[in-house]
Amino acid sequence: MLMKSARVLVLTCSSRPGALGPAVTRWWLDTVAERAAESGVELVPVALGDLDLPFLDEEEHPSSGIYQHEHTRRWSALVDSVDAIVAVVPEYNYGMPATLKNALDYLSAEWAWKPIGFVSYGNTSAGTRAVQHAKQVVSTLRLVPLGATVAIRIGEAVTEGRLRADASRDEAGLALLEELVRVANALRPLRERLRDTASAGPLAGSYARRLTPDDAEEVTVLQRCCWPEEAILNGTLDIPALHESLDEVRDWLADWHATGVWLDGRLLGMVRARPVGGDWQIGRLAVVPDLRGRGLGRWLLHGAESTADAGTRRILMFTGAKSTRNIELYEREGYRQVPSDGPPGTVCLTKTTPNAAADRA
Repeated sequence: MLMKSARVLVLTCSSRPGALGPAVTRWWLDTVAERAAESGVELVPVALGDLDLPFLDEEEHPSSGIYQHEHTRRWSALVDSVDAIVAVVPEYNYGMPATLKNALDYLSAEWAWKPIGFVSYGNTSAGTRAVQHAKQVVSTLRLVPLGATVAIRIGEAVTEGRLRADASRDEAGLALLEELVRVANALRPLRERLRDTASAGPLAGSYARRLTPDDAEEVTVLQRCCWPEEAILNGTLDIPALHESLDEVRDWLADWHATGVWLDGRLLGMVRARPVGGDWQIGRLAVVPDLRGRGLGRWLLHGAESTADAGTRRILMFTGAKSTRNIELYEREGYRQVPSDGPPGTVCLTKTTPNAAADRA
């Protein structure tokens, strides 16, 4: 699976004055900083004590997503914006601190399908009983606890309030980050399906969403899979989709309204559209070869047409002059060939929008 950047919330859970938590958090952040930068991971350190969350004071159940208080809305936005969580947690009387339990209880959907790793500290058990306690709660919220953990026994690791150097502990801290990022990427499709920006796709279990520059890797792979056939049919390799760099793909993803259909982390198909003059131009309609003939291309085409600006009178697209299957599909959908000054070896097809048809009537 292609790896994407991840945003990691690093929670210092103890709010007790003079607690060891900030020093433990600083150790972990310093240890993983270089690896995080190399991997495109953004670390977001937050101390629960700084959030000013009172004991849960929302009237509605968290699953409703209806929040009356500003402190809840801020907490919701923060958690919703990240892909994974690391909790730096002490053990208090065989359990996690009340601050963490309270912060977890405030929210519901914001936690779903995000991995959570633990850096625990304590005396006899090095905080491991707090982690076991927390895992019961986070699993109920559909957070996914990692197998990798870091457990620090205070008596062996701390001198004058500071952590002593320990190479094996550093290795465990790095292993935690690496597993966190792998699992965050594996769970990304499940998180995306919960987003308001995602909608049901045409195939069972699939979903559609707008593509962004972060999707450049998957888009590039799809293009390289789909356009060799066009190159063979039209006798040319001079097809931009075959040789665009990642940066070039990122650039046009930022400028075009592009939609992709996904299933289990795989990009099945895409299309892009944008206004050009008074027209609505559609292009890069692509479906993975093994799923052609199942209506996915037609579904994407209709979706791209529906995004046209209200004032648009004509939709246009270009395809290879010898791409007969493409041309037949577009003509069945109401397009007709028109003269154009498009790229050599291509034909232009246009379709009148319902707005224009209504004006003529």
